[in-house]
Amino acid sequence: MTALDLSSPVAVVGTGTMGQGIAQVALVAGHPVRLYDAAPGRAREAAAAIGARLDRLVEKERLTAAGRDAARARLLPVEELTGLADCALVVEAVLERLDVKQELFRALEDVVPDDCLLATNTSSLSVTAIGGALRLPGRFVGLHFFNPAPLLPLVEVVSGSATDVTSATRAYETARAWGKTPVACADTPGFIVNRVARPFYAEAFAVYESQGADPATIDAVLRESGGFRMGPFELTDLIGQDVNESVTHSVWRSFFQDARFTPSLAQRRLVESGRLGRKTGRGWYDHADGAERPEPHTADPAEPPAYVIAEGGLGPASELLALIREAGVEVRERDEDGGTRLVLPGGGKLVLADGRTTAEFRDVVHFDLALDYRRATRIALSHARHTSPAAVAEATGLFQALGKKVSVIGDVPGMIVARTVARIVDLAVEAVARGVATEDDVDTAMRLGVNYPLGPFEWSRRLGRGWAGELLDELHGIDPSGRCAPSLALHQYACAADEREDTP
Repeated sequence: MTALDLSSPVAVVGTGTMGQGIAQVALVAGHPVRLYDAAPGRAREAAAAIGARLDRLVEKERLTAAGRDAARARLLPVEELTGLADCALVVEAVLERLDVKQELFRALEDVVPDDCLLATNTSSLSVTAIGGALRLPGRFVGLHFFNPAPLLPLVEVVSGSATDVTSATRAYETARAWGKTPVACADTPGFIVNRVARPFYAEAFAVYESQGADPATIDAVLRESGGFRMGPFELTDLIGQDVNESVTHSVWRSFFQDARFTPSLAQRRLVESGRLGRKTGRGWYDHADGAERPEPHTADPAEPPAYVIAEGGLGPASELLALIREAGVEVRERDEDGGTRLVLPGGGKLVLADGRTTAEFRDVVHFDLALDYRRATRIALSHARHTSPAAVAEATGLFQALGKKVSVIGDVPGMIVARTVARIVDLAVEAVARGVATEDDVDTAMRLGVNYPLGPFEWSRRLGRGWAGELLDELHGIDPSGRCAPSLALHQYACAADEREDTP
């Protein structure tokens, strides 16, 4: 099954920001495009707005004047659904309410031919449930674009329980023909991106709610150590706290209130108070004109230790040993069964975040995971109240000698980057095990849909298949509420790497 022919008209129903964006994508690809909106005059306004954006593309030399004029000639706003009767594809981008979408598609089935592909751009509702109201649900698919649709490449092509393979394939190939990067997925709460991305927000909010660190520090650590483009607090301020919380609640409810998707009480209070982020002028941060952005916690300068003793290879942080030597700090190596730590001259120990609290040990300082320890500009340290100030100072000075800013946070098991990555990996592995998508499509979706520095399976290959499960086992042991419980799929994924053949 191939993509729709460019001569085939495409309709977009719902002319808000997303609807206009999808229409622009189809239009620039070369299709005749029909615009419909239930509000009188809205389709004509949307056509004018799309025309203005085409003008800007010409100004930026991304589109020729002739191409713009041809696109404008192919764009037609209509005032009645009957104006969509000749369309080969109709994409809906209306209010996120099941009853509204079902009513719309029932009406469309009375207008369009039986071979017309029907698609919803829903981000939170069940594709199966929307299509369940149709006479021919096999032709119904999800085409989930990301905002802004003309710029972001990812499209999740979602097959509902009744979707025909031919319909899903045609939708997939059409999205690719439009210059997008489609990923195929089954109809599951949150699809790929909104399902796997929940821990990025949830873990940050949990660290904040436990008084482990402030929003500016958590954002800085995830950006400067974890390699994420934006931190979760600044990102949800951009998205809108109400929008982000609504998606979280939808996924949580759809998974029958699974503890792993539990919403944040702190975010709920923001929404209740009307502090929704940039659109209201205040969210986690103050966005008023002239408001000062809070600075992340950064430790004062400290003297580096003269040497460190390396016990074990430091696992995912092994590249630190070369950096320490390059900084002029002597590294003495000592064999130690099961040891993967740095021993400081004063007797304190530096241990990579492993899901345990520092309160369990004497003079242990945990350091957080980094995407790339050489390129990271900030490292987080965690210690207990009884940890000696000398151990904290030596650990701080060591990382400062490597050219890193140091943020000292509270005694947070799993810290910030490590627990976030572990939980993302877990949800990704479980999604693949349940047939939601392939490993490659999950990685593609997370890189392109939310700009993650690595896909979950890329992270896992770098860290080791067993790394996420071991960290989450420790977290679950400390907090057996289920929030951080590793999935059975993650356990099986880790065991598969060992290629075990012995029978019990």
